[in-house]
Amino acid sequence: MAMPKKIGTLSLFTCALLVSQLAQADEPWTNPDWADSAWYIGAGGGRANASIDKDRLVRSLMDSGASSVNFTSNERDTAYKLFLGKQMNKYFAIEGGYFDLGKYGFNATTTPAGSVNAQVGFRGFNLDLLAQLPLSERFSLLGRIGANYARADAHFSGNRLFALTEANPSEKKLNPKIGVGLEYKFTEALAMRGEVERYRVNDAVHNRGDVDFYSLSLVYKLGKPAYAAPVTYSAPVPMAETPPPAPVMQVAQPAPPRPQPVSEKVTFNAEALFDFDKSVVKPEGRHSLDDLLNKLQGMNTEVMITVGHTDSIGTDAYNQKLSLRRAEAVKAYLISKGVDASRVYTEGKGETQPIADNKTSEGRSKNRRVTVEVVGSRR
Repeated sequence: MAMPKKIGTLSLFTCALLVSQLAQADEPWTNPDWADSAWYIGAGGGRANASIDKDRLVRSLMDSGASSVNFTSNERDTAYKLFLGKQMNKYFAIEGGYFDLGKYGFNATTTPAGSVNAQVGFRGFNLDLLAQLPLSERFSLLGRIGANYARADAHFSGNRLFALTEANPSEKKLNPKIGVGLEYKFTEALAMRGEVERYRVNDAVHNRGDVDFYSLSLVYKLGKPAYAAPVTYSAPVPMAETPPPAPVMQVAQPAPPRPQPVSEKVTFNAEALFDFDKSVVKPEGRHSLDDLLNKLQGMNTEVMITVGHTDSIGTDAYNQKLSLRRAEAVKAYLISKGVDASRVYTEGKGETQPIADNKTSEGRSKNRRVTVEVVGSRR
């Protein structure tokens, strides 16, 4: 396949993914987390390097009567792949796809006058087990092992073919493949991978070799986005109070009502307050916090506690720091609105207190949250 056609196919696929993401971003109900769908698609391209067995070819020409051989080779070409995967859990996926590793060749001229020119291309299908190790909410390490079923199509020309093979041989063979890489999430639905993969192949003239494929890929998670979890308010809970002492004298006017101790707890979904993997309160989040402050009008606030929580993706240490940064960000905004700083406390719980199953995207979305508990009194 010619290079312009390869690049055009990948460009169209990339544009389709990005347009899909922008269309979802325009819908106000869209959640950054995708629905509980385990399927994904992707496409990638890059540079592939093959190893041509120069020594064997030169030896064959010398054995057939050549006294000297001048040898040049082309061992690099553009390659691409298309793939479909099924995520089994957050650590493992099964992935299958189609690949075209490009074409490679050599030109050999001999003394007495003679020549051999060759070109061979590899394409086929693969099936891999993909392992993923989340490092944070955005980055994951990748490792893969699998098999590739590749067809090698070769074309030879020149007047010294008798020393090597027939003019147009081809061969199909099942061989192993391995790879390592790094994945970066732009959103929960769209990610980019950088990978290095090694394909073991047969070159149609009874040689086995390796083709190394260095690629960048876009990965798109299938499934309709879930609705954003609303901010929930719990009803005020009266606190127990000590009964007032019995009156010792009559009063002309009834005593004014005593302040009623209450505790109010509000839970905010993290996506309502922060952008993905961030700890800066976004404009929409400020409106939600303003609504809370309006509900507290007329309340004598004694203590206010903000607590951050995360899902289980990423390391414990990273999640702990992220949850505390988010709790501190909420505190800073409340103070900026006039809340007494000495009455506001923060905690970061990380992933230690889930309220839903972290194995599903819906559960992880519920676990990413910030709670604000207010203790005070009302008249």
